[in-house]
Amino acid sequence: MRKHTEIAVGIIRSQDCQIFITQRGEDSHLAGFWEFPGGKIEAGETPYQTLEREIAEEIDIHIHQSQFLKTFEHSYDDRDITIHAYLVEEWDGVPFAKEGQPSRWVDQEDLNADEFPDANRPIIEMLKNLDKQI
Repeated sequence: MRKHTEIAVGIIRSQDCQIFITQRGEDSHLAGFWEFPGGKIEAGETPYQTLEREIAEEIDIHIHQSQFLKTFEHSYDDRDITIHAYLVEEWDGVPFAKEGQPSRWVDQEDLNADEFPDANRPIIEMLKNLDKQI
């Protein structure tokens, strides 16, 4: 049976439409690619609970409000991925990569799908077509 991973990610977007991204660690699946902060949904958690937990753990911010965008499905050779994507525009704190991995802000229209895992490509496509003022 194929491995299935369900994750929640936050599209952390500033008022000037920049997106906060982090780079996957050398010891992780798809190392070196950039990603939206988030992580695996644990047993008994909702996607939103995972989002809040992972965002606090990874980039040290606390979400005030988020908007569910869409659920995406992707299959790699060795696993299937379900991604629950949320737009986060209101939070407390200043995002930074707590695990020391590279991180950066990038203009929404400058997101480059080639820098992300394949499962993230439809998210980037959606963001490039998303009205900047939802």
